[in-house]
Amino acid sequence: MNKYLRQSIDLLLFSNIFIALCAVAQGLVTYQLLKVKPDMYVLGLLFSSTLALYNFSIVLSKPKNPENSKSARVRWIFSHYRLMITISIISVFSIIPLSLFLSTSSKILLFTLALISVAYNLPLFTIHDKKFGLRNIPGIKLFLIASVWALSCVLLPILEMENDQAISVTLNDTILLIAKRFLFIAAITVPFDIRDIYQDKFYELKTIPVLFGEKWALLICQGLLGAYIILLVLFTEHFDANFFGLSLTIIFTGWLIFKSKWKKNEYYYFLYLDGTMILQFFMLLLCGSIIL
Repeated sequence: MNKYLRQSIDLLLFSNIFIALCAVAQGLVTYQLLKVKPDMYVLGLLFSSTLALYNFSIVLSKPKNPENSKSARVRWIFSHYRLMITISIISVFSIIPLSLFLSTSSKILLFTLALISVAYNLPLFTIHDKKFGLRNIPGIKLFLIASVWALSCVLLPILEMENDQAISVTLNDTILLIAKRFLFIAAITVPFDIRDIYQDKFYELKTIPVLFGEKWALLICQGLLGAYIILLVLFTEHFDANFFGLSLTIIFTGWLIFKSKWKKNEYYYFLYLDGTMILQFFMLLLCGSIIL
């Protein structure tokens, strides 16, 4: 790979700019499915808050000797520490003015999700003189990550749409959209835990792969995607462009997850698996342009 291309990809992936763009893409998926013009303030908040939270998590998990880490991501982050801090500060200060344009209900939602995200990383609780965070509770890591993503990328845009009276979404439709997004995010999150299974065992994190093993974890991934397809088929009245766009993305994601059993390269996870969140939006656009 070209040196400068590799450096650009490293910057995009390891600075968490890419995952922040994934959050924007998932917000755009919601707007596309509901046929509503995207709210730039909401998309800006999704980008800034995701960037801030992921960088915050990285800073908290700094190892003793990051330069000796086996992870290229860890080595890159802490060899560019000032850049990471600068990006984090800019993203945090961007959240403040953007949030002023939100309705009260959206601000409450964002504040709640921020508290959950902070509690997930910080050792705020104590049992028998041992401190732990929410992530240390057995099996809860997957649920928290998927819930925060689904609520921020689905419920937040819907709350703002209804506040602006752009559209009225029924409670049943809202729950269905959140449920499908939850299943999708959960499915692409588990392979990361499979990759980190030995590290998680060392830090006593009871993730799905740690609790059930790699084989069952992969089956759970496919089961989550299967549940997504079932909901999609059962609650779709017309097999339109959105149906085919979502279905093709899920099928491709299932193939990537299956292949991840042999692919342990960090770029495979951070670029391809996370990239399915962006792919989902572009598949909706592509199918929409083909199927009229």
